[in-house]
Amino acid sequence: MQVKIAQGLKAVPASAWDACALSAGSGDDDPVNPFVSHAFLSALEESGCVGPKAGWSPVHVLVEDEAGTLLGAAPCYLKSHSMGEYVFDHSWADAYTRAGGRYYPKLQVAVPFTPATGPRLLVPNGSQADGARSYLIAGLRALRDQTGASSIHATFLQDADLEALTSEEFLRRDDQQFHWFNEGYKGFDDFLEALASRKRKAIRRERRDALANGISVEWLTGADITEAHWDAFFAFYMDTGSRKWGRPYLNRRFFSLIGERMADRVLLVMAKRNGRYIAGAINFIGAKRLYGRNWGCIEDHPFLHFEVCYYQAIDFAITRGLDRVEAGAQGEHKLARGYKPVITSSAHDIADPSLRRAIQAYLDQERLYVSEAADELSGATPFKHREED
Repeated sequence: MQVKIAQGLKAVPASAWDACALSAGSGDDDPVNPFVSHAFLSALEESGCVGPKAGWSPVHVLVEDEAGTLLGAAPCYLKSHSMGEYVFDHSWADAYTRAGGRYYPKLQVAVPFTPATGPRLLVPNGSQADGARSYLIAGLRALRDQTGASSIHATFLQDADLEALTSEEFLRRDDQQFHWFNEGYKGFDDFLEALASRKRKAIRRERRDALANGISVEWLTGADITEAHWDAFFAFYMDTGSRKWGRPYLNRRFFSLIGERMADRVLLVMAKRNGRYIAGAINFIGAKRLYGRNWGCIEDHPFLHFEVCYYQAIDFAITRGLDRVEAGAQGEHKLARGYKPVITSSAHDIADPSLRRAIQAYLDQERLYVSEAADELSGATPFKHREED
């Protein structure tokens, strides 16, 4: 086996990349994770959302056999900052800089701007899987040394990748998200019946009030999504993104590219009032899961955010027979809408021994806090207890 670096996905045939990316899951993982597909990652590159100017320089690590067949890959970026990752290490960078170190550049093994768990060591199951995975990890460390990077950060990991990386002495970090789980519901009302009566009534009231001002909601996927829909959605995205975090990461070209390349994996939930679209949310469709990503609006209406982002996603997942809705990062307000706390994990390899020791001590304490918080929140879900209803 041999390791190579690709400074962009144009250098990697889509069929070869996807043969690794779309067969890298195992167990309960989604076998079709749309974010590690060649179509999604190349759209980020070709639109300029990632690249040297954005501080996300592609340095994808590839493992090939002697004949040049791709055996494994890792989507990797040389970063000059810590924006757009959703696993926050700004305090690590600040502390290291104050101590006289240089934290940037660093290597990020991730899907940019996408806090969704998925494969990061893209290795198909088979007899060469363990060897390819080992070569990928060795290749990442060699690339870290070659580029002078301070560290490697692999974020939102599936269990197999987490195990492989921590067995090679990467440091584990845990965080929390909120996911909705389909327990074989036949419809939204069936899901509501699983909730305590007070919570059930609250959701019904929210859904009614969200659409009270003559608002209707559409599901759009595949060929039904037009450039006009992307224009409308991008206006929502820019308005909300600019107010929320100052600089939206995605540009208009990106949405056209995913519309061209993977529209069947996209669900747009669009809200309309008085003949024009006023709000929308973009979701990506896996084989087992629906992944909620971005939302925006140009009119404010009570509970419309919950309706478009959470309740419509649940409705769609039940209709499609999907197992789970992943609603993105943060947001304890999702708990009251039937979403449950889930631990997410990342792995970090720190070159400087002193910085590594300090981070390891911090992470040991942080994991305890995250675990305790998840246990506490699990007891606060809106689902019926035995004595209720």
